[in-house]
Amino acid sequence: MERQIRPIYEALDTGSNKLAIVACNKLLKKHPKNELVKALKALALVRSQKVDESLVLCDEVLSAKPTNDAVLTAMMHVLRGLGRHKDLVTMFEEAYKQQPTNEDLAAQTFFANVRILNWKAAQQVATRMHKQFQEDRYIYWNVISAILQADDASTSANMRTLLYKLAHRLVTSSPTPSYVNPDRFHLHLIILRELRLFDEARTLLESDIGKSICSASLSCNDIRRDIWRLHGLLTDEGTRAEQRITEQNDRNWLEFLSVLDATFSFFDLKQGERESDESAKIECSSHVAKVQEFFTKVAELDGRKDRSALLALLELEKRARFHGVSNDPNRMVDLMKRYFEEIGDKACCFEDLKPYLALQADDSTRWTSYLQSLTPSFTTTNDLQRLINCHKLLRHSLSLEELTTTAQSDLATLYTQQYLEGLKLGASLPSTELQPADDLAILAGSVFVSLWRMDDDEKYLYNAVALLEFALTKSKQSFQMRLMLVRIYRLLGAPSIALEHYRIMQIKQVQHDTLSHFILSRASTFSLAATGDLTFATECIEASQIYVSNAQDTGEYIARAFTGEKYTQIPEFIIFEDRLENSLQRDIVKIEHLRMRLAHEPVSSDLIDMELIELKFILDRLHHDNRDFEIIADYQPRNGPNFHEQTLLFGKSEGSGWLSTFLKLYIRAFQQGSDLDETVEEKLLIGDRPKQTYPNRIALRDRLRQRPPEELAELTADERALLEYCDALADWLEPYHDYARPPPAIVLAEAAKLAEAKTGHPWKGVEIPPKNGNGSANGSAKKDEEAPSVADPPETVVRFFDDMKVRFEEVNSASSPSLALHVAGLIQEAFLVFVVETLRFKTPSVVKIHKFGALVQQFKSLRTNALCVLREVSSSLIKRGEEEATAERRKAFVDGCSLIMACNIDHDFVLGVAKKMTDSRKKVVEGFGKGISRLCTTYQ
Repeated sequence: MERQIRPIYEALDTGSNKLAIVACNKLLKKHPKNELVKALKALALVRSQKVDESLVLCDEVLSAKPTNDAVLTAMMHVLRGLGRHKDLVTMFEEAYKQQPTNEDLAAQTFFANVRILNWKAAQQVATRMHKQFQEDRYIYWNVISAILQADDASTSANMRTLLYKLAHRLVTSSPTPSYVNPDRFHLHLIILRELRLFDEARTLLESDIGKSICSASLSCNDIRRDIWRLHGLLTDEGTRAEQRITEQNDRNWLEFLSVLDATFSFFDLKQGERESDESAKIECSSHVAKVQEFFTKVAELDGRKDRSALLALLELEKRARFHGVSNDPNRMVDLMKRYFEEIGDKACCFEDLKPYLALQADDSTRWTSYLQSLTPSFTTTNDLQRLINCHKLLRHSLSLEELTTTAQSDLATLYTQQYLEGLKLGASLPSTELQPADDLAILAGSVFVSLWRMDDDEKYLYNAVALLEFALTKSKQSFQMRLMLVRIYRLLGAPSIALEHYRIMQIKQVQHDTLSHFILSRASTFSLAATGDLTFATECIEASQIYVSNAQDTGEYIARAFTGEKYTQIPEFIIFEDRLENSLQRDIVKIEHLRMRLAHEPVSSDLIDMELIELKFILDRLHHDNRDFEIIADYQPRNGPNFHEQTLLFGKSEGSGWLSTFLKLYIRAFQQGSDLDETVEEKLLIGDRPKQTYPNRIALRDRLRQRPPEELAELTADERALLEYCDALADWLEPYHDYARPPPAIVLAEAAKLAEAKTGHPWKGVEIPPKNGNGSANGSAKKDEEAPSVADPPETVVRFFDDMKVRFEEVNSASSPSLALHVAGLIQEAFLVFVVETLRFKTPSVVKIHKFGALVQQFKSLRTNALCVLREVSSSLIKRGEEEATAERRKAFVDGCSLIMACNIDHDFVLGVAKKMTDSRKKVVEGFGKGISRLCTTYQ
């Protein structure tokens, strides 16, 4: 038998799922009850996306309560693929009950509970395992399960304390002490910190082995610092940190922070107030002088090889000023000058000094005068870096009064000229290296963006993209320039070039979660899905793969951490998994992909039902915003908007409010267009229902109507208009949907018939009622209720498309097509929502039974008007697209780049950039127009 099954494994390993299914079928004819073959066939079916057929086999194997290792392993992959993690737990629990002496089954049962974060059950299994197998590590599996259960948001405060006390008792009663393993020691310290058993913690930490562990383990040392702080031993910790800095030459920044925290521990500040009693000021002032002397000696000793002490002196002065114990008004600027003289030729200088640039007027003048007095030099790369840092610091310190068009244009010219001059220093570098002058090009690009914001003249953005494109020919690996170009090209309405730059950066793994917002924020604005071009839809799918692998892999990492007793990693994996599973960006991308999908695929009941269930799960999530907005270089003046804010598409960022608004908009529309209710959903659901951390007590129907001001603030004015239209449409049609929707029993019966036809097996627990007079579910009119009278559509619904047509004509005259595409996309989206809302009434039998003929007539007039507006918008976009890639448009671009061309940027190069940009504009504008035309043909 083993020889016969081997080809199935080989087919599965090579991804030949069809071959595996054929091989399984042959074996099942000879051995119809073989559990392993059934499990392997179920796995092949899951991987072939034939879920309905795999469910039948899956249930058959589970009902047999398997104990064979091979069957359990195969079923583990099947159940994970189906998202049935609770069934996975049940399967291993049943197997463990049958073989209670099998340690491997016990561990698999434990890990099955761990994967679904069921810490209570995991703790109980670990307790049984220690009693049965007498291995010390199972005590610590029990301990960390108790801790993680205690830290769960749903655990009450009293239970949390009890669980920590249980964990403490388990650790202290362990046959071997916790310090035999740094990770066990870390767990012990966490428990002592939580229970505030500081004396016991101090005894452990001050022992020789405790000191040794903390010196080698950063995680244990971090807990030690926390315990010392909570125990009120900041002064003691500061003294020890001084010793480590002096005697061990430890330059960990945390050591310097310990000294600083100890220095100001004399104050009893309340809620950050600056006032304190005079005795504390005097005592602290004396201590500040001593620490200042100490840091100064360390700085002199280190010189240029380490900057920690110099930074500590700056931080000391900043805190001294905050607490009112600084006695030298010139000291901050003197320290900053010293720091610049020592570290000014390093790339980190600007970021290091940035927190200290919020100076008073006199200090600011002295600091600016000092920087302006420096003589620029291009002799060496160190001189160039010093010049770059000087420019960054001066620009960051500019006041709003200094931000004039003339002054900024002069700055942009200066930065561009110096960039071109600085390129000589990197002339011999290989193509894989960055040019030392790159930041000057980035500075110039930042100035051009500021000029665009000030004058609303697109020529400044032309200068920015042409200069940055030129700089990329010298530094191909500069991700900062590419990120800037992604933002600017989207503003200019050239999404294909933005996507090209984004893809060149080769975003991988979790970076999709943190960085995909650069290209996928409001990506449906530029999507040509209606024409069949799925470029952006594909990007959405690729960016979402990290969430799929997170669901599959992170549980495995947690299990390995338990096996290897890496307890410090387990909470980090859990947090990582939670942040990805409930990622805000994940679900924003989901909504963007849905908007593209509706434009690409015909609206059907299957699409509506599937999306409805998924969107309702998303609505219940507590989202984490993992997006990185600070990765992009920001050298704009600190008193004005930063580069991220300046380059936001339409001036709005998609956040939790935007997501919530669109979720509620689509859930309500799909809910009205669907026959599913809660009972039907539960039966159709294949995987586990996602866990709700904070169950919402407000009824879903009421939640969908809520429009908090903070959510609306994240929408553009045009998106608000769409929302008002969708709300009015849903309010108008809700009574008719509720009346016409068939009863759940009939919906289930129809689903059961389809499933039986597909798999050849009947659904369990579903009775198929006899056909009614009309032979279908839709024939079941509510005879005992009076049909709602047909009302006229609200004025908001009637006027929406005409009003948006006027809005489109207004914005279509703008130089960049981005806003015109935004408005056109929302008009198209409004029509698709109308299609979703009226899909139920396309069936003649429904209209006849429920006497909705007058309602359908109103739909026809609304549809006719909407299609008329869409065709006009389509015609305008196609016409504009033809005008975009003309010689006149390219000439306007080149003429607008006079600022950088005056600095000897080649005319032909600028013309090449102009051609790329105008071609990209033509492609998206013309393509969007043709997509709308195709949509009109589909739904006319």
